[in-house]
Amino acid sequence: MRTLLPASILPASTASATTLAAALAALLSASSAFAADGARPEVDAQAQRLQPKVLAWRRDIHQHPELGNREVRTSKLVADHLRKLGFEVKTGIATTGVVAVLKGGKPGPRIALRADMDALPVTERNDLPFASKATSTFRGETVGVMHACGHDAHTSILMGVAEALAAMKADLPGEILFVFQPAEEGPPDGEEGGAEEMLKQGIFRDFKPEAVFGLHVFSTLNAGKVGYRSGPTMAASDRFNIVIKGRQTHGSRPWGGVDPIVAAADVIGSAQTIVSRRQNISKQPVVVSFGAIKGGIRYNIIPDQVELIGTIRTFDEGMRQAVFKDLVNVAEHVSAAHGATAVAQVPDTKGNPVTVNDPALTAKMVPSLQRAAGAGNVVEMDLNMGAEDFSFYAREVPGFFFFVGATPQGQDPVKAPSNHSPEFFLDESALDVGFRSMLQVTLDYLHGRA
Repeated sequence: MRTLLPASILPASTASATTLAAALAALLSASSAFAADGARPEVDAQAQRLQPKVLAWRRDIHQHPELGNREVRTSKLVADHLRKLGFEVKTGIATTGVVAVLKGGKPGPRIALRADMDALPVTERNDLPFASKATSTFRGETVGVMHACGHDAHTSILMGVAEALAAMKADLPGEILFVFQPAEEGPPDGEEGGAEEMLKQGIFRDFKPEAVFGLHVFSTLNAGKVGYRSGPTMAASDRFNIVIKGRQTHGSRPWGGVDPIVAAADVIGSAQTIVSRRQNISKQPVVVSFGAIKGGIRYNIIPDQVELIGTIRTFDEGMRQAVFKDLVNVAEHVSAAHGATAVAQVPDTKGNPVTVNDPALTAKMVPSLQRAAGAGNVVEMDLNMGAEDFSFYAREVPGFFFFVGATPQGQDPVKAPSNHSPEFFLDESALDVGFRSMLQVTLDYLHGRA
């Protein structure tokens, strides 16, 4: 059984007006466990003051998720909050992005803090009082929408950090750019969006930071833990689209046409050898995964074509380009062996580059994580085959991106539902750990303690 905060284990049918208060009491009681030696006293004070708000924001955003470039309600919530704090706010960046600047009362460095706001086309299967019931349209289909990756936590944490820093404005050295970004999971087909688009629209031209920071809640870490890695951290991510074209015929007479379903199955199987036989995975890991197969509509009709879409993950640019070439080769030649043809777009859009944590900045900021979460709770992580468009910011200026444990203590994080699962579950104590960590990192950097 999961070890959860009280309101998190109550099914919607038994939720009451007292559940949020009970959860807040448990969260605030637990928060003292995360106040580590060396942590700034103002971090603890602000965590105690603001966690009720952060928790409420997270639950509200979770219950009202929005897909990439459609984060209208979420961006309004963020912008209204930042305006109340007296920030210089700009909206509509990269469609629904929000940026704001806080100018401290003393001279100092310029930094950027980033959170992503978009949800995923996933139907939630958690029985929570604030579970998402939202639906939307994705790739022409009606889908459930869920914060299955934790971006609701990222947004609420950064909203809290913004309020904490605003309270310290008079004594704060430097300036902070708050970046609330849409479409981290990728914009809808045919649209631009995400980090790259925000940069194209000038957020680092108008305000050039000397460092950028971000965080991500993560299922492979238990709550209370914080993870990091220096150098290459998260993989480059690329999408592909392969359309295999055959010739339609009756299912009882397969010889009367060309079966693209059988050809597609052979393409999928043969593509696995790109990783297992053609790439030197002792050098760097590589992943080629198919995420969707679409073809046919009736049990006794062999269709004209089948569409395959998927993702490629790499850490080395040479290997990345080789996989592109190999996948096109497999798609075209295996299809030809079946008498079919393949139109392979590999990649079909511009992907995300490798997310690299600047080694010098990482070395400076790891002690800040240890002060916030406790030295024994900060762990160095393996390479992560997930991808993040935070990578675009970190190509412009030194970046540091860290991970906050989301899986309840006592539960094996290896077996926990992963990010992007319809059962992805956030232990809400992660909000406190994430808040403390980001605020400590920010203050240490601005005050030169790092």
